[in-house]
Amino acid sequence: MIEIRNVSKNYDRIEAVKGITASMEEGNVFGLVGTNGAGKSTLLRMIAGVIKPDAGEILIDGENVYENESAKRNLFYISDEQFFFPAATPETMRRFYAGVYENFDNERYADLMGKFNLRTDRKIMTFSKGMKKQLSVILGICANTKYLLCDETFDGLDPVMRQAVKRLFAADMEDRNMTPVIASHNLRELEDICDHVGLLHQGGILFSRDMDDMKLNIHKVQCVFKEESDREKFESALQFLTKEQRGSLYTYTVRGTQEQLDTLLAGADMIFAEILPLSLEEIFISETEVVGYDIKDIME
Repeated sequence: MIEIRNVSKNYDRIEAVKGITASMEEGNVFGLVGTNGAGKSTLLRMIAGVIKPDAGEILIDGENVYENESAKRNLFYISDEQFFFPAATPETMRRFYAGVYENFDNERYADLMGKFNLRTDRKIMTFSKGMKKQLSVILGICANTKYLLCDETFDGLDPVMRQAVKRLFAADMEDRNMTPVIASHNLRELEDICDHVGLLHQGGILFSRDMDDMKLNIHKVQCVFKEESDREKFESALQFLTKEQRGSLYTYTVRGTQEQLDTLLAGADMIFAEILPLSLEEIFISETEVVGYDIKDIME
């Protein structure tokens, strides 16, 4: 487990991360979402032990990660701006990481490089952005670490490659219980892969929740009422987060399970009623509006 305990980090007068506390369970995909500047990259670098928190601590399986080689052997960090040695080839980087990580899988590396059609003897500086991301993912997967930290890993990959990378993650999670932690500003990219999501804004974490719990306990309800009194009665029985009216059609974002809403609608006198699922982006929009943040400042 990765434990983040009241962690803060400042750069001069800028509070990059403010008192974040969260935990990341083994065998789950944890998504860190937020706009550029929300603190995602800084938090990932602290989890990786690259930089030291100004306050608080980060534990990898109970060990403080900063300046701790045994803790760092359990993780591989793929940064947004990947670092490769000057004039290096993929083979150069393979030899380096094989020397750092004792369980580095050389056979799988060769297999994946072939499947992704990447030459091992070509200078990495001649690779496209997407090819560099592919190489970083292959090196990270083949390092066989327990935790894989990914900063905007899908950015720059075409749709086919994004799905290929997600399948790689899913396979390693099943085969060896790998735990990916993925930072991204793109909610749609994380929706089909994450088990747990934390939303960062201005260096703080607004909330950290299980994806299934969020999706099962928040819905969109669309209604057309016969009378105004029917609407008032219905709203008094709801725990709604947002309400929108377009003509006679009312749209609510409400807390509650499908069964609870079915029961409520069955007892209501309406011309039309429909329960709809919400996307991850719609859930976050609703949640952030409730706590008073302008969604234009939080989401892309």
